[in-house]
Amino acid sequence: MTDTHGAARPCRLSAEHAVVDGIRLVTLRGEIDHDSKDLLTEVLLPSDGASSRIVADLSGVTFMDSSGINVFVAAHQHAEDTQGWVRIAHAQPSVLRVLQLVGLDQVIGCHPTTEEALDA
Repeated sequence: MTDTHGAARPCRLSAEHAVVDGIRLVTLRGEIDHDSKDLLTEVLLPSDGASSRIVADLSGVTFMDSSGINVFVAAHQHAEDTQGWVRIAHAQPSVLRVLQLVGLDQVIGCHPTTEEALDA
């Protein structure tokens, strides 16, 4: 696993990534908000030609606002345009509730575990 960005404060977003069977696994920790949307965009919409099949492990995400929702929508659209997909794994109840309230769980598959998201 590669540490993309370390967290200076517990609430600050950090991201690690790995490749599992050709799927990018992005593990996020901290809060996803306006201040962290650029990092989220960088890891979900990389410009380096990385795989457009992505599992975002949100088990360490304690908060997400509309900034994060917008990035996930953009990542989903980009992935579909390049014959890929985005899946969300292990979202904490408060984050999953946000995804459900805006209906994003109906567009992007949300799975209880990372393993299930990788195998779906």
